[in-house]
Amino acid sequence: MSYSMSYIEEHLNITANTLRFYEKEGLLKEISRDSRGRRVYNDQDIAHLEFIRCLRATGMPISGIKQYLELHELGDKTLSERKEILIQHKLKIQEKLNEDLKHLEMVSYKAAMCELKVNEIDPKQIFLNNQPAV
Repeated sequence: MSYSMSYIEEHLNITANTLRFYEKEGLLKEISRDSRGRRVYNDQDIAHLEFIRCLRATGMPISGIKQYLELHELGDKTLSERKEILIQHKLKIQEKLNEDLKHLEMVSYKAAMCELKVNEIDPKQIFLNNQPAV
């Protein structure tokens, strides 16, 4: 089946500018054109776009996606290299997650301190009241 750029914009929520950018960057290759020169996408292109969108949603940079796709085109002999790209990306995601968790803790602490002040509670008093009996 064939799909127009406007179909992809509407159904996949990928803008025409993004489609042209992906093509310029080499993420989409050999996109067919109709008699008027307009891009025509097929089912394989749609699957390719969904895969690119999936990797972009994880925060993978365009360069990483391009490298992965180039290896994918070479077949199963590149599985270990593709696996390594994904593992390295996973580690970056984990680092960011750990950093975000630290930020969450800090913001939660600050919000709790604000709550104590709103309720006119001395934070030291809470600490003293929660000391174990000696």
